[in-house]
Amino acid sequence: MNISTNTDGKKQIIKIAGRFDFSVQGEFRSAYEHVPANSQFVIDFTKVEYMDSSALGMLLLLRDYAGGNSANIELINCRPEIGNILEISNFHKLFTIK
Repeated sequence: MNISTNTDGKKQIIKIAGRFDFSVQGEFRSAYEHVPANSQFVIDFTKVEYMDSSALGMLLLLRDYAGGNSANIELINCRPEIGNILEISNFHKLFTIK
């Protein structure tokens, strides 16, 4: 399993390990679709070794689910390579990246 979750009050923490690509799309969606949309979401990238454009799409789908512009989503513990992908994609304008 590449994706694990933990709930802390109204905060849903989603940890991804290994490759964040299309092969985990169902697992990623299952990590949040049972959680109220107005929750805070934290995506932990500590163990992400690779991500592609489908991962960017999955993050955008989560953002839509969580309320679009009013979504409360943090992307944390990004390695420099992942941070560069997010920066080039202008995701810093859509998400809080720590």
